[in-house]
Amino acid sequence: MRRIFLSFLIVIPFAIFVFNCGGQTPIETIKSEPVDNLDQVISKDGIEFDQAVSTDGNGSIKINADSSVVNLYEFNDIDVENALLTYQAKVKTEDFRGIVFLEMWCGFEGIGEFFSRDLASPTSGSSDWKTQTTFFMLEKGQNPQVVKLNVVINGTGTVWVDDIKLIKGPLE
Repeated sequence: MRRIFLSFLIVIPFAIFVFNCGGQTPIETIKSEPVDNLDQVISKDGIEFDQAVSTDGNGSIKINADSSVVNLYEFNDIDVENALLTYQAKVKTEDFRGIVFLEMWCGFEGIGEFFSRDLASPTSGSSDWKTQTTFFMLEKGQNPQVVKLNVVINGTGTVWVDDIKLIKGPLE
């Protein structure tokens, strides 16, 4: 059942998001991390603040790592249900051997944690800023206690992350 649930989380929400992006249905940014320091970043190993490389001129998170999961942010104060939850960030790579993608975990009281990953558009090699997104469909009564925003690094090289957002959109 979990496999079906996870497949549903990846395929159906993507289709719903694409359908709603025509400007017909409003979306709401519930958390925005422009990255101008590392104060709120959870993981500290192998990361640094890079003032010179950024999408907005304020700096970015620079990661020099060998295959790891970098936990960027955790939010316990999210009050969202009956919505499409989207984790979006801009990612840039240099001389990266492998793939880099976003991962979002939602933890629910009494049933555990579930994840979604942006496996449809991973980044590799040397790339300019690329927007990555991953989605989580929350039905009525499904309000996560915690939402974790990660970057999964399967390989070696340099990765930058900037302009991180958690967005609430309609299920319709």
